[in-house]
Amino acid sequence: MSAALPATLTKTAYAALSWTEIGEVTDGGGGIGRTYNLVTHNPLKTRAQVQLKGSFNDGTQTPQMAYAPGDAGQALLQTALDDDDHYSFKWTLQDGTIINFQAQVTALPTNIGGVDTIVGSAPTLAVKSGTLVRAIPA
Repeated sequence: MSAALPATLTKTAYAALSWTEIGEVTDGGGGIGRTYNLVTHNPLKTRAQVQLKGSFNDGTQTPQMAYAPGDAGQALLQTALDDDDHYSFKWTLQDGTIINFQAQVTALPTNIGGVDTIVGSAPTLAVKSGTLVRAIPA
């Protein structure tokens, strides 16, 4: 995670940012990527429904993590929660693909759990549409 935004929406500009790792992440929190709303039109004459792509968004992530109040990345998430600015995020996949995006942190609940669970947290990252950049290894 970075408090800075890239100068341009390119993999080179994202790579130039300074990153703070968010510790204790156990699950990425779902899919990320563009989803279009479906727009339909039903003309009486033909009775055939016309389906078209409408508006889109690039998703929301809710990564799962153990609560670690001393972790610099989790502290940055807490700062972002009370900030209306977007922050930069980076996921590095097992094959080396890097997914960068900008998001606002819209929630950061502490999940208390039960006797056999670790206290956790699950921030909600609302992705700013159009900021998603994939860097796929050659």
